[in-house]
Amino acid sequence: MPRSFSIEKIRNIGIMAHIDAGKTTTTERILYYTGVVHKIGEVHYGTAVMDYMEQEKERGITITSAATFCEWRGCEVNIIDTPGHVDFTAEVQRSLRVLDGAVALYSAVDGVEPQSETVWRQAENYKVPRIAFVNKMDRVGANYRRVMKMMSEKLGARPVAMQIPVGEGEDFRGVIDLLSMRMIEFDSDLNGIHFAEKEIPSDFTLAADEYRALLVEAAAEMDDQLLLGYLEGKVLSNDEIKAAIRKGVIQALITPIFCGAAFKNKGIQQLLDAVIDYLPAPSDLGDVAGFDVETHEALRRKPEDNESLAALAFKILTDQFVGRLTFLRIYSGTLKSGDYLLNAATGKKERIGRLLRMKANQREDIEEVYAGSIVAVVGLKGARTGDTVCDPQRPILLEKIEFADPVIDQSIEPKTLADQGKLAEVLQKLGEEDPTFHFSVNEETGQTIISGVGELHLEIIVDRMKREFNVAVNVGKPQVAYRETITSAVKQEGKFERQSAGKGQYGHVWLEVSPNGRGKGFEFESVVSSAVIPKEFLPAVEQGIRESLQSGAIASYPVVDVKVKLCDGSFRDVDSTEGSFKIAASMAFREALRKASPVLLEPYFEAEVAVPAENLGEVIGDLSARRGQIEGIEQNGAMQVVKAVVPLSEMFGYVTRLRSLTQGRASYTMKFSRYEQAEQMK
Repeated sequence: MPRSFSIEKIRNIGIMAHIDAGKTTTTERILYYTGVVHKIGEVHYGTAVMDYMEQEKERGITITSAATFCEWRGCEVNIIDTPGHVDFTAEVQRSLRVLDGAVALYSAVDGVEPQSETVWRQAENYKVPRIAFVNKMDRVGANYRRVMKMMSEKLGARPVAMQIPVGEGEDFRGVIDLLSMRMIEFDSDLNGIHFAEKEIPSDFTLAADEYRALLVEAAAEMDDQLLLGYLEGKVLSNDEIKAAIRKGVIQALITPIFCGAAFKNKGIQQLLDAVIDYLPAPSDLGDVAGFDVETHEALRRKPEDNESLAALAFKILTDQFVGRLTFLRIYSGTLKSGDYLLNAATGKKERIGRLLRMKANQREDIEEVYAGSIVAVVGLKGARTGDTVCDPQRPILLEKIEFADPVIDQSIEPKTLADQGKLAEVLQKLGEEDPTFHFSVNEETGQTIISGVGELHLEIIVDRMKREFNVAVNVGKPQVAYRETITSAVKQEGKFERQSAGKGQYGHVWLEVSPNGRGKGFEFESVVSSAVIPKEFLPAVEQGIRESLQSGAIASYPVVDVKVKLCDGSFRDVDSTEGSFKIAASMAFREALRKASPVLLEPYFEAEVAVPAENLGEVIGDLSARRGQIEGIEQNGAMQVVKAVVPLSEMFGYVTRLRSLTQGRASYTMKFSRYEQAEQMK
């Protein structure tokens, strides 16, 4: 089957922003204008196509990244609609890893909010080119220039206006396109679906000329040849400006800005044009890097159909109709239904069943998919988020996606015996879908413990178990996921010696155990020669220590930030085995933990609370009472934003307290900051 779209005509984009900036509404309008849906869905009515989970419809928030395909101006556009709530940052992260470009969405009223900063930094890490869309220009308090200023100050971005609004708030009636120097006036009777080009109103000509000059200057700086001509007084053509702006976007040097009001359908067609004109195709971003599974030699794959297949599994979903869906980003090569693939992460071969092109919650079967595209596949049973699937003849392992560790635990127990039988299977499925969700069984109490990155995260997990999988559970109170570490260095011997049925077991190690820097994790090194302990036993020594890290000396919490050096030991030719060295290392490490002044660590979160000025004192007082360290207060329009670092253990139920202090007018976001020594242990 021939390609429908050349690789230059593909755009893989994400829409990223703070919660409630209008991401899903914007995506719904895009689907309407590109012909995917014929009726516009609304988030607040629970009819949005992209929010197809029950919890998403009820809460008016996006929880999972819904991937959808559409066409615009002869191009294939794959859109990932990502969540804005901080508890679902993993969804944003895994999307950014596989996208070629992103639309950063900002509310014209609220500007750059805390979660906007988080996703912006993640996009910087993955070097994702961005354009920006200032939404809600029709709302009271909308201020386009303030959003641009906040982007410069808070994000360190270089915003370049491609449009300026004609009117703001209730007076918003159109935009001035700074390339064509024409006004685009939206039809107020038909909610902005139709628009007309007009002359720029006389009271806006000065502002338009000023911003046009800044646009031309920014474009010239992106290209040495253009800059030379510009400095010599040459007038740059619109095609030259567009090409230079596109170059600057791909190199992540500038961020072109557009504006509109998605809910009133204003500015969406122009945003779609900008996606095609300025965001990169997969071919613009060059080869994808990976390495050989066995030799660890660096490898590269070109974004071409005739290359060997290299694809990344970036999302797992359980679909009630087709079963387990794996979303793949195809970096190189082609994939047909029925193909055998190698999972480079596990070393296992699997056969692809169906290939599906997703249009939010609808699906369309396709026979073949090409380099640059995003596709959902049925049949990859062993793939996890971040796994590489590739041509078995030419294996490659792409860079994995790193996710945050859970910091909050909750005990659950099934309500009935029937639920008990299904619980483990359901938890397994949810764990495959969500890499920030973990579960375990406490061996002493028999309780099932679920772990996540926030209260809302675990609440949604429990809700999904009930609704999607028909498993009802009783839930315990959320518990903080503490950690343990040590504060002094010790040297400890471990010797395991046993004789049974004529065969002996012998392992003997000396370990130097010392604190590692906060956040540096576990480090192991060996300074013994192979004459003291043969090299083949070293992995067993490390494994014995790693397994012992799972349970600390104070309260059996996992141990972090420890450095271990194997400095001496002995072995016997006949009796020494990997198992005996593993046990000896575990014995030595456990004893060292007890002697090395262990302490408890608790997670601290960065909290940003947006509060009306008249309630500022009460909110600061409440945060201080929760052992919060106030780090600063900023003004954001009519609200004061308090920045603080607070222990997670003090923040359970904070949303209820905040509402009562401020009559429901305040809002807050939290994100994990670091582990620090627990107060009672200082």
